[in-house]
Amino acid sequence: MPIQLLTETPSQTAGPYVHIGLALEAAGNAPREQEIWNVMAKPGAPGEHILLKGHVYDGNGQLIRDAFLELWQANHEGVYDTDYNLDKAFNGFGRTATTDVGEWTVQTVKPGVVKNAAGVPMAAHINVSLFARGINIHLQTRLYFDDEPEANAVDPVLNLIEQPHRRESLIARRCTVDGKPAYQFDIHLQGEAETVFFDF
Repeated sequence: MPIQLLTETPSQTAGPYVHIGLALEAAGNAPREQEIWNVMAKPGAPGEHILLKGHVYDGNGQLIRDAFLELWQANHEGVYDTDYNLDKAFNGFGRTATTDVGEWTVQTVKPGVVKNAAGVPMAAHINVSLFARGINIHLQTRLYFDDEPEANAVDPVLNLIEQPHRRESLIARRCTVDGKPAYQFDIHLQGEAETVFFDF
């Protein structure tokens, strides 16, 4: 008897309700006791602790105040850990959302160098998925760091982008917040400053 496979559910826009189910605090609701949220690294996690922050803009340059982001990264030694546990000091997966003022934040550690399937080192980076109303299939991009110029210059993924100036849309800029290291990473969905998105 042949195996009967279920058909794929069609994609649909995230709509205005994604915050209610996955970003409770951003929606103004009380958080659950256990929540996958924007603290990927607790104080005891090894590595350089950093704050990531940014905005999401539409094609007209207007802030999107209900975008939802998921981030996945290696630890400070360049190792991905697929065992998610809220009791651990560091988890390589987190979520965040833009707020009423249009900003998102994540507390994490700066990732180490990871090798791709061919064994080629990739510059320190964080994988980012973006969900928002009007987007039927979430968008995939990467966040790189401006203080890693040599590694960025030879990164195999960045070098897939044929126009060098477009690579700049994936570079987070180092800054400080309350005297602590931070990186600013703004995402532009369309327009002249459009962020590079990947089909993977």
